Amino acid sequence: MTVVAAAKALPAGMALQAADLQLVNWPVNIPLPGAYHAIPPLAGRPLIYPLSASEPVLKKDLAVPGAGIGLAVRIPPGMRAASVRSNAVVGVAGFLFPGSRVDVLATFNRPPGVQQQQPLTQTILQNVEVLTAGEEIQPDPAGKPHAVSVVTLLLKPVDAEKLLLASSSGSIQFVLRNGADGKTLQPPPVRLGQLMSGTNPRRARRGSWHPRPRRRRMVVQMIQGTKQSEIKF
Repeated sequence: MTVVAAAKALPAGMALQAADLQLVNWPVNIPLPGAYHAIPPLAGRPLIYPLSASEPVLKKDLAVPGAGIGLAVRIPPGMRAASVRSNAVVGVAGFLFPGSRVDVLATFNRPPGVQQQQPLTQTILQNVEVLTAGEEIQPDPAGKPHAVSVVTLLLKPVDAEKLLLASSSGSIQFVLRNGADGKTLQPPPVRLGQLMSGTNPRRARRGSWHPRPRRRRMVVQMIQGTKQSEIKF
């Protein structure tokens, strides 16, 4: 049987044209779920994932009609793409690629409504997928790191609101996590005073602590006839 395949290497996000596709032979005894057998119905359909030359086009590779082109086809229904500028990309040496999983941390220098106006850092989002790193929507095939200043994240609408509020109130940083680690933790916020080991914050606010000087003992020698004794104070 024949199936529709890519006529050349095709990048994600493009709208397919008839010239991009070809019919190739496929063994009848090897199932290929989601395959197409005619080229005309695929014209204009956006491509979600990149395809290699002669790779069959499957239903999972295509966005629904009207989904748009480019990055828009990578956004599932009910999700949003939000871009943010961050110094944290440098913090992980540029090893942020499309498809990476990150936690988002926000640092507030003067947290509003907090009695102790100390800088603090709080984890605001966890296990978030990176859609793009800079202008790249696909990771480098060789895994070569690239320094980028803007990252686009795939978020729920409420998480997009959190990211926008945090980025306007403080600085945003990312921490890279293992893609297989889906655990969600609840780390408490960290304040600057907690990094000063060996100090008591209350005592530090009142002033430096100095040890009490040791009192000198007094010794009185008593002589009664031929007897002598000492009394210590």
